[in-house]
Amino acid sequence: MPQDNHARAKEELTRSALRKPAEQPYVVRQRLLDIARMDTGRVLDTLDSRESGLNEEEVSANRRLYGDNVVIQGHKVTILERLVSAFINPFTLILIALALISVLTDITFAPPEERSYVTFAIISAMVLMSGVLRFVQELRSGNAADKLTSMIVNTAAIVRAEDGEQERVMEAAVVGDIIKLAAGDMIPADMRILAAKDLFLSESSLTGESAHVEKFAEPSQLDSQSVLEYGNLAFMGTNVISGSGTGVVLATGQDTVFGQPGQGRRPHVQAEGHHQEPQLHPEPGLH
Repeated sequence: MPQDNHARAKEELTRSALRKPAEQPYVVRQRLLDIARMDTGRVLDTLDSRESGLNEEEVSANRRLYGDNVVIQGHKVTILERLVSAFINPFTLILIALALISVLTDITFAPPEERSYVTFAIISAMVLMSGVLRFVQELRSGNAADKLTSMIVNTAAIVRAEDGEQERVMEAAVVGDIIKLAAGDMIPADMRILAAKDLFLSESSLTGESAHVEKFAEPSQLDSQSVLEYGNLAFMGTNVISGSGTGVVLATGQDTVFGQPGQGRRPHVQAEGHHQEPQLHPEPGLH
């Protein structure tokens, strides 16, 4: 089934991405700034790409050079950490304290004929059962959550030389890939827009702003150092609200704005191509 194939491809690419370091942020930012100011023909020449898409050899080469399109976030909890957390919690700490008091009062300082191990044994059994039950429950719930996460697969319309436009997992995108965009799509990587028709995006996941942003294909005339200010760049994790377009991937995975913590904030100035709502029909062109 296509869904199963997409899930397997996502898993393989995620495992591969764990072994690849990200590029230096300033290198990626400069690449985005430079390409934002180029015309579309020069953009493709710079990236050694073409409108018909990359071939498999070029895809493999770019994946080795720039890495996979996977954002590694958070820390995976190990079994040892789960085991420790199962026994180190307020409830078990109270029981352990009671067990120590029982050792002192019923065993250590008690006369030989009055020594009793019953209370200590009961409390120890409670600690053990509580910890084991919590460990098993957390392990099962964690495995179930990981399985559900692996089943959630986002795809993008990626154009390749061999088979044209096909829905592929977002993680398969590499620098230089041609991406077709339509309403409802999620932007799979940081991209330069090559063609746009009434293309409006929501960038609230990056900037926190609810206003939709119109994107254009024309080279930018801005001189800003913030990539979020450029109206011909689109970023991973944002969504197409309306319209259609075509873009070329500039940065993937950990090299994207989404993958670099602290980079996703737009300065409080009017952005190039920034409009409140699509229905206002803004004038074409750059501001």
